[in-house]
Amino acid sequence: MTDYLDDNYQRYAGIARTIWESAELGYQETESSNLLQKTLRDAGFSVESGVAEIPTAFVASYGQGEPVIGLLAEFDALPGISQTDSPFREIRQDRNAGHACGHHLFGAGSTAAAIAVKQWMADNDVPGTIRLYGTPAEEGGSGKVYMVRAGLFDDVDAVLDWHPASLNSANPSTSLANKSAKFRFYGVSAHAAASPEKARSALDAVEAMNFMANMMREHVPQETRIHYVITSGGSAPNVVPDFAEVFYYVRHPKAETLKGLWERVMATADAAAIGTGTTLKAEVIHGNHSLLPNTVLARALHANLTTVGGVDYDAQERAFANRIDETLNNDRDITGWESTIQPFEEELGMGSTDVGDVSWRVPTAGVRTATWVPGTSAHSWQAIAAGGTSIGYKGMMVAAKTLALTAAQLFQQPDTLAQARAEYEERIGPDFEYEALLGDRDPPLDYRK
Repeated sequence: MTDYLDDNYQRYAGIARTIWESAELGYQETESSNLLQKTLRDAGFSVESGVAEIPTAFVASYGQGEPVIGLLAEFDALPGISQTDSPFREIRQDRNAGHACGHHLFGAGSTAAAIAVKQWMADNDVPGTIRLYGTPAEEGGSGKVYMVRAGLFDDVDAVLDWHPASLNSANPSTSLANKSAKFRFYGVSAHAAASPEKARSALDAVEAMNFMANMMREHVPQETRIHYVITSGGSAPNVVPDFAEVFYYVRHPKAETLKGLWERVMATADAAAIGTGTTLKAEVIHGNHSLLPNTVLARALHANLTTVGGVDYDAQERAFANRIDETLNNDRDITGWESTIQPFEEELGMGSTDVGDVSWRVPTAGVRTATWVPGTSAHSWQAIAAGGTSIGYKGMMVAAKTLALTAAQLFQQPDTLAQARAEYEERIGPDFEYEALLGDRDPPLDYRK
């Protein structure tokens, strides 16, 4: 499997580069999704497109019967940030989006791993099913949640995934549960100087809500995160806005605690509407459970990541990395992180991901590899830059090899799968019933438009 991946490095680097160039936003990733689907079909996978009522979501399968091992693939970009593949800030004038979280690498690398496993299964008459899930709109769209809700993971024995990063690790980790909504206020417009008494300002409602939400910060559990952006606030100071919108994220490690925090944020919105004489319409956009760690699967990934090893820079890549490093303001020595495997330990991540919902339905674990210069933050121009170069592609292939080796191991070790399942059942508890935090809403296919 690793020989196949080495021999096809340029091919999968090219696929990643094509998706990097497209930089398509959540639920709009038509070209990126089609490219991955075609690659998998050409390799002998059966592909079901448009699953879970999402045009760009798909499931690609090879083999039959048990066990069923799933791999995840993402491919959406982030809005409002673009960058060339230069080691200095250079905005792309032709595009207002970029792969600042490396999902072009995620999609291409997982596809490479799935095809490598498929070929190994065919060559060795290995029973079971390898399945790749093409999952759109991870960035605030919760694509995987709709796929979980549709039952697409119900027969899976284990799920493996990975994510671009600035280091190499395979630790059992958790994350923050997350819920978001767009709060839209409708008022009455009028001349702000001549007849303000006739107006009811929608922007006042947004500001009132934000003021109350900000006062909440002193009185919530310290792990809570509340952040927002005003997405519409009027166009001219002398016209009282009759429409305004604010987009909120609320996070906490525990979903049950998040639900209570969410009710309080909703109360600030209702109060703001009452106090300003406006009308409120709130639309939940997404909701993610926290990641549920699985130490059994994580140890298998860590062992294989250690076997594969990290990333080695050539002279040109080292020069690029040094230029990037000058822009990062790192406060500690991170020399050599790209080639080092981090120690195995359970950790709490402060971000959120829709992989969390998958992990509450099936034993799940992930790996991170150094696709960015050490010390680089996700959602930065530096991540886009490195992700469009061989630094990103090398890290991607480390992940592909790790996933492929671990999937093959799981096909051959039913005891490991049984142990992973036992740990999963112990962690969720006997009374757990999965409930999507976003409710029964349809996928927000236009949330990035």
